[in-house]
Amino acid sequence: MARKPNYRFERFERDRAKAAKKAARLKAKKERAEKKAGAETAEQAPTDD
Repeated sequence: MARKPNYRFERFERDRAKAAKKAARLKAKKERAEKKAGAETAEQAPTDD
């Protein structure tokens, strides 16, 4: 016998997974931007020898 569908719970789980994926992508994007910005400032920084 098939189980009774719980549409509200299933939608909540899909939305939660979507939000987690979006947050992970945003975090990765920020880390890449910081890494790129750090590399650019390191190249532009004058050295005092």
